[in-house]
Amino acid sequence: MAAATAASSSSSAAAAATTPQGVTDRRGIPAATFVEDVETYLRQAGLDVNSGLAFLQERLQQYKIVEMKLLAQQRDLQAKIPDIEKCLDIVATLQAKKALGEALTADFELSEGIYSRAKIEDTNSVCLWLGANVMLEYSCDEANALLKKNLENAKASLEVLVADLQFLRDQQTITQVTIARVFNWDVHQRRSKQAA
Repeated sequence: MAAATAASSSSSAAAAATTPQGVTDRRGIPAATFVEDVETYLRQAGLDVNSGLAFLQERLQQYKIVEMKLLAQQRDLQAKIPDIEKCLDIVATLQAKKALGEALTADFELSEGIYSRAKIEDTNSVCLWLGANVMLEYSCDEANALLKKNLENAKASLEVLVADLQFLRDQQTITQVTIARVFNWDVHQRRSKQAA
């Protein structure tokens, strides 16, 4: 119940908290708010210190889960880009050998640890794995165009992921600082009450 109250009333605490450069979210990742005045933030949110800290800790955990997912996507893209580049090189090599009228000798894997040698002469097409156990035959020019497009898309996606990860790390830092400020404010309030 406290978490639901915290989530619904967090928007009303916007006056005591500010977002960096007015950013509200980035591709579904909510922006963290920097709390300038802890007392006003808690009062406007209708939270006590413990429920406020619980809300912030939950938000921090959500950021960490999203970060793990984005890092997994980044690893996948970083593995995919060299594969696409290697395929582009192979298609270019096939086209160059065809232009020279030479045969290409290639070793390919039949199964784990078992290779065979093939001689490829005057080929006009290549087969590309598209995923989900689907392979299609393309002309060398079509394959080249498709692979270049896929490479551009993968690099663009990687750039967006890197920016998302940076944004997410910033939000984690802001949330951690806010947690520390709320905790320190609570400690200060308790000490003030004990002194009085």
